[in-house]
Amino acid sequence: MRIGELAARADTTTRTLRYYEARGLLPARRDGNGHRTYDERDLRLLRQIRTLQDVGFDLEETRPFVECLRAGHPAGDSCPASLAVYRRKLDEVDALIGRLRVVREQVAGQLLRAERSRDALAAEAQVPGGPEPECELGVHGRWGR
Repeated sequence: MRIGELAARADTTTRTLRYYEARGLLPARRDGNGHRTYDERDLRLLRQIRTLQDVGFDLEETRPFVECLRAGHPAGDSCPASLAVYRRKLDEVDALIGRLRVVREQVAGQLLRAERSRDALAAEAQVPGGPEPECELGVHGRWGR
């Protein structure tokens, strides 16, 4: 198949395919007329790349999976190098989750402090002799109270 057909079947662009070719992830076979030619194995490589990228792998991280398929393995993740990439990615995700938990706790703490402060001000406003609530422009005329 030609590059346009492969791009359509892989739901990508010919520009992306040429980029993958330049990066060594997609073979650069040409027919007698100089046109790029591809087969079902190439479509399988592209689907592997796209699947990995869809879940957050960068392009270079897909290389061991592509090489595993090119070596004739039944799946791109049946090689030790692919499993190592999975482990590294899982460690990255775990680290991100840890950082997000810290951020969440900080935001939750800020929210709690803000709510307590707001509630305390509201309670003071209800106490006789406490500070009067601010008025909005227009309620008491142009200059407020």
